[in-house]
This record gives sequence, structure tokens and C-alpha cells, in this order.
Amino acid sequence: MANLRALDLNLLVILHALLEEQHVTRAARRLALSQPATSNALDRCRHVFDDPLLEHIAGEMRLTAKAQSLKEPLSQALLAISAVVETPQAKLTQARQTVRLIMADQPGLTVMTHLLTRLSTSAPKVNLVLLPWRSSKDALHRLENGEADIAISTFSALPPKFHRQEIGYEGYVVAMRASHPAVQKFNVDEWLAWPHIVVSGEGDIRGSLEGVLAQQGKGRHVGAVVPNFTMIEPLLRATDMIATTPINCLSDTQALAIFEPPIPVPGFSLHLAWHARRDGDLVVQHVTETLRCLFQTEGIAAAI
Repeated sequence: MANLRALDLNLLVILHALLEEQHVTRAARRLALSQPATSNALDRCRHVFDDPLLEHIAGEMRLTAKAQSLKEPLSQALLAISAVVETPQAKLTQARQTVRLIMADQPGLTVMTHLLTRLSTSAPKVNLVLLPWRSSKDALHRLENGEADIAISTFSALPPKFHRQEIGYEGYVVAMRASHPAVQKFNVDEWLAWPHIVVSGEGDIRGSLEGVLAQQGKGRHVGAVVPNFTMIEPLLRATDMIATTPINCLSDTQALAIFEPPIPVPGFSLHLAWHARRDGDLVVQHVTETLRCLFQTEGIAAAI
């Protein structure tokens, strides 16, 4: 049995993060510690438990059998200690932790502004990191490997290891500069006669609209592919390009001509997702609940 006098609560907290993350660097980021400090804590835990706990196998860190046996009891013990010594609200106000979010630049800017305002009161010592957006598939991969804690995107049905909640619905509009030649006689032919802007973090020239057009026996010319939504409006104002985009991804609709798509273009649900291993993380769950409130209770989606 481990010598209890060799343990302290901070060491157990670090061990808990190491066992969940199975990675020293990710555990360090989660706890807002340096990597050397986290590595030193792992060495101390190895000495206390007389076991490697984490081993390099086939190019990755894996838990030993001893570590696996410690994971759940340690999680329950820390929850019990927290219940005894702190209320959740008191713990949140003192929590020093980094939470990594991944979402597109729109709604990212508005979400971050509202979220930082809320957390400045409820969890002022928590750090937020907004990761670069590539795709929903990439976002899930980052949730899986621990690079991200929370993702906002459109996700189809997910495996049980992920949790997903719908937080809003987005519809599409067609946008162009106010003096665009197509404004006076906008129709399906004019819509498809001009080059289009596509947003793709991975550089895909085909967007979701291609499938809709193909069903109608139609196609479009993609004139530009850009990595984020904030580039759409400057390009629309400076060129004859057209964008079919979620309305909430446009920040200044007064400077543009906005139309409904001339053929039905299905919208999409917006989801909040996280990995099941974050279920017991008080800070991540608080950020998740705050995001859900911002979208649903205060209607943040309508303000984006």
C-alpha cells in the first residue's frame, strides 16, 4: 500500500489528470502547470506507488495495470474530498485550469466575448484557448486525443464516448456587395453565373452546396476558397463574387445585399460536443453549461 504520508492533495490532483489524459503535456496544459513540474509529479507518484503508471508502448503513453486500477477510485476520492472541503462555486472561483475550445471564427469571436465576460465572475482564473478550425472531423479527433476540451460545430450521430447537445440552428442566405450587377434581377441563373466563395479550413473546393445543386442538375463556379468566415465580407465588398453562407457568419449585413437562396438549401443544427472523460471535470462542465446558457437562454446565436 502506498505510504499516505508521502502523498499530498496536489499530487493526487496531478495524478488524476495524468491518468485521464495519458499524456504529460496534455495534463500540464489542463492544470496550467509546466511540463517539467508535471513530469516531476509523475516521478513522485511512481515512487509512491512503486509502479511506472505510464509507459511508452508503440509510440504512445499507456496506463499500466496498476494505473488502471487507480483511475476510478482516485476520481471518486477527489470528488468526495471536494464535496467535503469546498462548494462547487468556491472551487470554480479558485480553479486554475486551461480549457481548450474549437469552433469556426464565426461564431468564435462573439462566443469568446460573451464567454470571457461570464467567466470573469464565475471562474476568473480559468484560461480559454481557441484552437484553429479545420473541420468537424478534425474537431472530433482533437476531442479524442485530448487536444481540445469542447467543440462547437455540426456533428452527426456520435459514438458513446462523445456527448453532443444541439444548441442552435443555422440557415443559409446569399450575400453579395450592394452594387453587384445581380442585385436588380436576382434569380437562380444570376446566382450561379458569378464566382462563389467557399469557406474551408482544409482547402476543399467543394462545399455542402454542391450536393444540393447536383440534385437539381446544376453546378457553380468556385472562384475562391478561404480558411475562415471573417474573410467573406471584405472579398464580397471588393469583387463580384457571391457567397452562400449562414446568416450568422456575416457581421455587417447592412453593407451587403442579402437574398434567400433561389432554390431550397437545407440549414443545419449547431452542436456542443465533448469527450465523456470530461464528465467529471468541474471546470470543463461549467464552461459547457455556460456556453449552453449563452446559446439557448440568452439567444446568443441571434446576436452572432
